[in-house]
Amino acid sequence: MKNTFYTIGLFFLIACSSSKTTTQEDLNIDYAAKYAESITAENLKTHLYIFASDEFEGRNTGEPGQKKAIKYLKDFYVSQGIASPLGGDDYFQEVSAEFLNKNSRRGNLKDSENVLAFIKGTEKPDEIVVISAHLDHEGIKNGVIYNGADDDGSGSMAILEIAEAFQKAAKAGKGPKRSVLFLHVTGEEKGLLGSKYYTENPVFPLTNTVCDLNIDMIGRVDKAHTLDSNYVYLIGADKLSTELHEISEKANTKYTNINLDYKYNDENDPNRFYYRSDHYNFAKHNIPVIFYFNGTHEDYHRPSDTPDKIEYDLLEKRTRLVFHTAWEVANREARLVVDKAGK
Repeated sequence: MKNTFYTIGLFFLIACSSSKTTTQEDLNIDYAAKYAESITAENLKTHLYIFASDEFEGRNTGEPGQKKAIKYLKDFYVSQGIASPLGGDDYFQEVSAEFLNKNSRRGNLKDSENVLAFIKGTEKPDEIVVISAHLDHEGIKNGVIYNGADDDGSGSMAILEIAEAFQKAAKAGKGPKRSVLFLHVTGEEKGLLGSKYYTENPVFPLTNTVCDLNIDMIGRVDKAHTLDSNYVYLIGADKLSTELHEISEKANTKYTNINLDYKYNDENDPNRFYYRSDHYNFAKHNIPVIFYFNGTHEDYHRPSDTPDKIEYDLLEKRTRLVFHTAWEVANREARLVVDKAGK
């Protein structure tokens, strides 16, 4: 009888020891780095050559090319098994022509759509991290297609890669703790209209929205950085949350080592870029934001903004920076503190 108990006890001791060893090994794995590896220049290039092709006719708000673009985005999310927060097969938040034309002076616009996909958090599902980019561009002018590869095909395709990385983690049971909303907005070129519509008609309460990481042009290099392309402009990171700025800095130091240029974060910047992309509609509601931007270049808002001019290795690196920042915000224990609201 004593031998039997000894054998049983030894079995459980070995089992517990094995379990502890596995757990320790698990703790030693950097899952953020592991899943970031799925974000590749090759994948980004494949997506962008389609999304910014002539077939999509410049993705003008409400026009046939934009409808092809939203179908491409939806088909990707369906293929990855990433759900819609709207339920079922509906990934489109309709933005009516009435709303668009009421809020814009840029032509007689047709009904359009935001595209939404969603990964539910494992521990804090009611807290939402938003990653956004605009899906639209200038369309066709005088018979010439404005492909918008950098503006903002680069940001749109970066979101797809980030979503895929999060989904791989989720399938492996590695979070995220908070929910992540992948938000492709329409009508940015007409006056930040899609993001305005979302923040006025949010799928999730704005009080539950932790931050918005907005990506608008991250595939090129501006004239100020021709000698050192390893940079990205960050705008807004410290304007509402000191913590978000610190998280961003630490993520970059640990994983990507990009030169973070804060030139356009200056309150006195005459370009006023902080107010000129979709993150601003979140910031107006005291939701912390970061705007990722490579600056303007000679092909900005011209038909020459084509996918062959994108620097895909750099696009990969910048996309990974956004992913790592989002990963930390989504998986940290405490929600971001908004310590600068109203200042």
